[in-house]
Amino acid sequence: MLKREKDVSEKVDALVESIKASNIYNNYLLQKSRVEKEPELKKKIDDFRRENFEVQQNYQGAELDNKIEEFEMRYASFRQNPLVDQFLSAELAFCRLIQYIENRLETELDF
Repeated sequence: MLKREKDVSEKVDALVESIKASNIYNNYLLQKSRVEKEPELKKKIDDFRRENFEVQQNYQGAELDNKIEEFEMRYASFRQNPLVDQFLSAELAFCRLIQYIENRLETELDF
């Protein structure tokens, strides 16, 4: 491995360790472990996430807006469960952190 490649590899390792030490990641892991203790709830959350993804991928414009509104109304009481809300909020925060890192790399590296 070239010195430059080793430097980059070490920096990536440091980034990974920094993420692992972050409150965002640790809260995500905590909420994930709480959900995993309730298999039926985990299945419902997985179904919720899958349906949300499908809506986002299969519709656009005004139709997307309508589908999102329907989806949110159907799942409003489900999201009121504190365990569900805490997990989904933690997962979203972690996803946004990863997106931020990806966006910075793409922007800074003219990718």
